[in-house]
Amino acid sequence: MTFRIKKYDFDYGRRMLLQKSAVGAAAGVLAPLWPTIADSADNTAKAYPEELLHIEAYTKGKIKPGDVVTKDNVEAVKDLLDPVAYMHVKTMGRRIHIVESTKDVTKLYPHAYLQGTLRNKGKAKMGADGNVYDQAGNPWGAGMPFPDPKNGIEATANLTLSWGRHDYSQYAVRDWDIAPDGSLAYQYDFVWAELNTTARNDDKVWNGKKDLLRYQSVWFTAPNDTAGSSFLNIWSYDQRKFPELYGYLPAFRRVRQFPTNQRFEPLVPGITLFLSDAWAAGDPMGTWGNYKIVERKPMLGVIGSRNFMGGRGGTMNNYERPVHGGPKGQTFHDVWMELVPECLVVDAEPTGYPRAPVGKKRTWIDVRNGMYVAYNTYDRRGEIWKTFEPHYAQYSNEKLTVKDDSGHPAWSWVGVLSHDLQANRMSRFVQAREVTGGYKSGYDASAMKGEDVYNKYLTVQAITRLGTV
Repeated sequence: MTFRIKKYDFDYGRRMLLQKSAVGAAAGVLAPLWPTIADSADNTAKAYPEELLHIEAYTKGKIKPGDVVTKDNVEAVKDLLDPVAYMHVKTMGRRIHIVESTKDVTKLYPHAYLQGTLRNKGKAKMGADGNVYDQAGNPWGAGMPFPDPKNGIEATANLTLSWGRHDYSQYAVRDWDIAPDGSLAYQYDFVWAELNTTARNDDKVWNGKKDLLRYQSVWFTAPNDTAGSSFLNIWSYDQRKFPELYGYLPAFRRVRQFPTNQRFEPLVPGITLFLSDAWAAGDPMGTWGNYKIVERKPMLGVIGSRNFMGGRGGTMNNYERPVHGGPKGQTFHDVWMELVPECLVVDAEPTGYPRAPVGKKRTWIDVRNGMYVAYNTYDRRGEIWKTFEPHYAQYSNEKLTVKDDSGHPAWSWVGVLSHDLQANRMSRFVQAREVTGGYKSGYDASAMKGEDVYNKYLTVQAITRLGTV
């Protein structure tokens, strides 16, 4: 490949990121990133030096696009992986495909969310109560409130206010839970729905519910002995308040309200997904504290369109993914990682949960879109407990383009690896096209199809009905 003539020595980019981590500087190294976003398709070129844009330059030729990272060469990118991903490759037979970095930042967003971010840039403020408001003191509207976060709480607000970055998201999820011996212990189908009432891409408040942030529900559709288990979260806009959490369990044939600490437990047997894990921001940000940016650094992340449809090597019509590694060759999804030039590393502690088993979480956040690329939790002793590795893609390749309501390629997550290291149990799940029950993934109006999704999926009565169908 051909590189530009270098104006800076090899370590310039990394040195600058180290210096910036202490001062809350804007994204970008050679120039601020955000003024370049709309300039060109290669809108990172002015913001970052060569070593942070090309994995071959960063590793001095040891790793290049098209290579596969294995235990034999992972040392060359050890500093670009979170500790658990490194361990996966070094000791568990994981392989990571490397591709060229995405240079057009607009491909890292849903179109409407990016437009809202550009439209409302500079209008957000953090209130004395720890909540995000616009300049008039109203709940936040469209887009990322803090494109250039100055501290850990602002970076976390970007994750918390709009998880999936659509006003309504419906994810048809297929999950496989792998036991310590590498065998398949459980397999679940479930649906996860999110409806924002504020922080919406249309800059409106849904149904006048400005005191709320979102309704979120999850209901299991397979296998038969779990089908009907349903849960509902109702989030206050005030991030100091705990969500109301309700669940319907078919065995008891009634709805019950769960205690706050239920957020740190699996929803069903065998799965390692906790409500607290969602989008690395599954709890209100005011119920965590001691936020701190501890580092700025490049990372490898699963963020590019190559990951759509399992890299075209999966079950294309249902977006399932090839697997490999572990004791029986089925522990990890195939993924395509690329160099992310600048990530914030943010630590936080669960200050609102005195009995929480989690002592700390660490989140690696891509500054270009404010989305996390890696997330680890630690127990009260300071030992790593779990990792939650997200995989994203713009839903477009040479085989298929899925368009959103704006007519642009859709963007969302495509898969997750959730590994409980202390139990050595892996949950790997995908956002499938469709799961048992005929439920399909989709976003906004195209997912709602004129239906009243609130009354159908997002009330106590709804989860009771879903549990008895």
